[in-house]
Amino acid sequence: MASDDAARAELAPSGVLRAAINTGNFLLVTGRGPGGEPQGVAPDMAAEVARRLGVALTLVPFARPNGLADASDDGVWDIGLIGAEPARAARIAFTSAYAEIEATYLAPTGSSFGSIDDVDRPGVRVAVLAGAAYDLWLERNLRHAALVRRPSAEGAMKALLAGEADALAGLRPALLDEAERRPGTRVLAGRFTAVQQAIGTRRENAAGARFLQTFVTEAIASGLVAELIERHQVAGRLSVAGAG
Repeated sequence: MASDDAARAELAPSGVLRAAINTGNFLLVTGRGPGGEPQGVAPDMAAEVARRLGVALTLVPFARPNGLADASDDGVWDIGLIGAEPARAARIAFTSAYAEIEATYLAPTGSSFGSIDDVDRPGVRVAVLAGAAYDLWLERNLRHAALVRRPSAEGAMKALLAGEADALAGLRPALLDEAERRPGTRVLAGRFTAVQQAIGTRRENAAGARFLQTFVTEAIASGLVAELIERHQVAGRLSVAGAG
């Protein structure tokens, strides 16, 4: 089809689709292949995009999501699988989400936080991984609490444990794991947002963006996304977008 030809020309002009993958997301990248290549829901979604375009695939790994987003203008990737955020959408044309992950807070057991809303109060410090999608959401939406940004998830956890923060923001599955490992901490009920995992391309790729949106819509409707979530054993931690 002519539309597919136009999308192919924009997304894989060399005959190879370069797909940027955030390897720091342990729900979307759950393992490594024999050659060290990322494996999981996101790499499999990228592989299906390449298959439908009729081109080869090269995965371009990034250790952190903000590094992937910041490289959008560097010409090193054609599509990026990452959390869709308005701050990133200025440069990246995102599809609607294909999967989502709840974000909430971890806090000391003895803290006075009874709910998510209690965290956004004057004087409260929230540790967060700098540049994460939920960090960008909190930057836009917190009215009173202050963000304590750290360059790694481990650093953000250390800030909480050292008393440099009163709560730790993160993805619920990761925080539940941390709470099991660290007596004296608890995960607050509810969520302040759900990170929307989508596929993006450069804004000038209009035909490519339309192709990707159609692909995501069909991948959800056909059950492909649900199948990949089951295959990579992240059901209950990663959800099909809109399923709830």
